[in-house]
Amino acid sequence: NTGVSFLLKGLCKWGCPCPNRCFHLSFFSPLQTEQHGPKRPEPSSAKSLIDIGTRRIFSSDHDIFRESARKFFQEEVLPFHAEWEKDGQVSRELWEKAGQQGLLGVAIAEKHGGIGADILSSAVVWEEQMYVNCTGPGFSLHSDIVMPYIANYGSEEQIKHFIPEMIAGKCIGAIAMTEPGAGSDLQGIRTYAKKDGSDWILNGSKVFITNGWMSDVVIVVAVTNREARSPAHGISLFLVENGTKGFIKGRKLNKIGLKAQDTAELFFEDVRLPASALLGKENKGFYYLMAELPQERLLIADMALASCEFMFEETRNYVKQRKAFGKTIAHLQTVQHKLAEMKTQICVGRAFMDNCLQLHADKRLDSPTASMAKYWSSDLQNSIATQCVQLHGGWGYMWEYPIAKAFVDARVQPIYGGTNEIMKELIARDIVSDK
Repeated sequence: NTGVSFLLKGLCKWGCPCPNRCFHLSFFSPLQTEQHGPKRPEPSSAKSLIDIGTRRIFSSDHDIFRESARKFFQEEVLPFHAEWEKDGQVSRELWEKAGQQGLLGVAIAEKHGGIGADILSSAVVWEEQMYVNCTGPGFSLHSDIVMPYIANYGSEEQIKHFIPEMIAGKCIGAIAMTEPGAGSDLQGIRTYAKKDGSDWILNGSKVFITNGWMSDVVIVVAVTNREARSPAHGISLFLVENGTKGFIKGRKLNKIGLKAQDTAELFFEDVRLPASALLGKENKGFYYLMAELPQERLLIADMALASCEFMFEETRNYVKQRKAFGKTIAHLQTVQHKLAEMKTQICVGRAFMDNCLQLHADKRLDSPTASMAKYWSSDLQNSIATQCVQLHGGWGYMWEYPIAKAFVDARVQPIYGGTNEIMKELIARDIVSDK
């Protein structure tokens, strides 16, 4: 076995056959699994686009993990999500339950206190969250955006202090890049950290911060050298803990979608940080951001595609029972053709998306390709959302229908993680460069 082995505790509660309340999973490469088992059906020929046991990039061990994750989201998230939408945040109890279930920090190495699985296992969690149409829990950002910065660039002391608590869901992570005057342009950041002896004094503000209101630790992007030859050479990352004097959380922002996700403004007023709060090396923050952003864009893309798959199945079920003109609207040729178009578009997108996931699992995903995935998938998500609402008719505009929530939640996807216009810039730059 050349795969990664790890122990997931608590799976038995969700149907694992192991009598010892744990299940040992060995993650083989997809190639090994295919050689030793039946060929896996592709989504295009499966009964449903969200069937377990499809897609050649996954193994039967991933399927077992997916069954566990699916049961968790269906039982612990879906029934409570409407209430969390009213609250503007999920519960802390949910975070700890996710930690107990082994759904946080799935791809963080065991040596750092993580689960030690592959990135495809993380993708299972991303997708299963979208398959219940519940965007409130900020698990993906916490596990696969914030935690990798600490695991990859943090000191041994920082890793030991934060990672185990983050894995357990007792320490919620956020990353603060965007500012009121700096969005996709990371080099326009104004938040500034000035040296004071061995300490740093941090001043500035951030906006649109996912997990911001509930966060226990925030990675703050700040300028540390205003005299650098370019802004990229003078940016550093800092770990700021909740409760630090001068660190103020503003209001939870009232968004048109992602209603259960706590998105906040953050303010830093003469926040004194010890030298140990610096994450990685001074003035290297921009390079760390560039190294980690492809995974963030891949994550957004895969969640967008999974949302497309959910919306398609939701709409397929609706048109098969909704009647008009004396028969179900699924009998109308115009509806059938629309379904055919959407399924084809989603399956084409899924093929590219799975290729990107496999490339990333092999550490071969580059920035332009990740940008392609993010731009294409999030644009497709909005197109599918619009078409699915149309097929629902007036009911598609009603908040209690899942398709209405999926529609408004989709709109931010081409904006955050770098706008799709910036994605096209990154793709085009690679095309015309004389490399």
